[in-house]
Amino acid sequence: MRKRARLIYNPTSGREALAHDLVEILGIFEQAGYETSAYATTPAPNSAANEARRCAKDGFELIIAAGGDGTINQVVNGLAGLKRRPKMAIIPAGTTNDYARALRIPRNDPVAAAKVVLKNQTVNMDIGQAGDQYFINIAAGGLLTELTYDVPSQLKSIFGYAAYLAKGVELLPRVKPVEMDLKYDGGHYVGKASMFFLALTNSVGGFEQLVPDASLDDGKFTMIIVKTGNLAKMLHLMTLVLNGGKHINDPSIIYAKTHKVVAKAPKDRLMINLDGEYGGDAPMTFRNLKQHIEMFADTDRIPDEAITDPEIVDAERHFVSAVDQLPETSTETPLDSQDAEK
Repeated sequence: MRKRARLIYNPTSGREALAHDLVEILGIFEQAGYETSAYATTPAPNSAANEARRCAKDGFELIIAAGGDGTINQVVNGLAGLKRRPKMAIIPAGTTNDYARALRIPRNDPVAAAKVVLKNQTVNMDIGQAGDQYFINIAAGGLLTELTYDVPSQLKSIFGYAAYLAKGVELLPRVKPVEMDLKYDGGHYVGKASMFFLALTNSVGGFEQLVPDASLDDGKFTMIIVKTGNLAKMLHLMTLVLNGGKHINDPSIIYAKTHKVVAKAPKDRLMINLDGEYGGDAPMTFRNLKQHIEMFADTDRIPDEAITDPEIVDAERHFVSAVDQLPETSTETPLDSQDAEK
């Protein structure tokens, strides 16, 4: 039986350029061997997540998320809690398109982005879990959270990344550190900080040097805690970021790799941002789900240090595939218990 794919697209993402190329995009996935159909998301809550989950349970082998990082986040949230998850592909049509940048997928040409599937290259991507929600690129609290919420959606659609920069300059003078309690692998920070964030890729808000040594599949977040709220110091840190990622050695920064983070705010409200959207308030526990979803990517262009040895990944895939072929039993296995906890 021919493999099936479902294209889940946001008809209002970016500048609505995707609809013009839809027929050609569907043809590309047909060429790749998938019987492909399309679904346009609606304003209903969790529209993309619900459709992704339905298709996965119906046995689709590939889910394509077409839209901005928010659409990709929704699709991942529909799949991440399932025991058996189809492959994913993405077609960027948003503003910053951080996730596509990290996977080296063309960000200004939906047809070229679709053609990545023809290279048949994938990465088993880490994703983050925060309570019962999942995130693909970043979790944050503090300045970055406020910055994302304060940029109007219409402004983001028209000006994209420049809108974030403009709002960031306006917001910096109002930054005030808050008391944070952050536990992570091998460390515990208690004190004032203007923001913290956990990154899964090296592309955060359009910056590729913010997390210069990020790995896509090592099972660890890159955690940054910014302890200062001083305007001059913040501006200095931004220049260090742009100057080759030299901020990671600054004494006002904590830069660490960690599988898990427990975030609390003893005295102040600390809103949590998950991939650009409000995800609740601290306290919150963040876990890295290692190599959780297989994504099509242009691995020829991804730096070698950002992904695990391809031979190891192939071996792991063969093992997982063999396990998936085993007949279901009525007795719960350790693997089933682990999935239930997720």
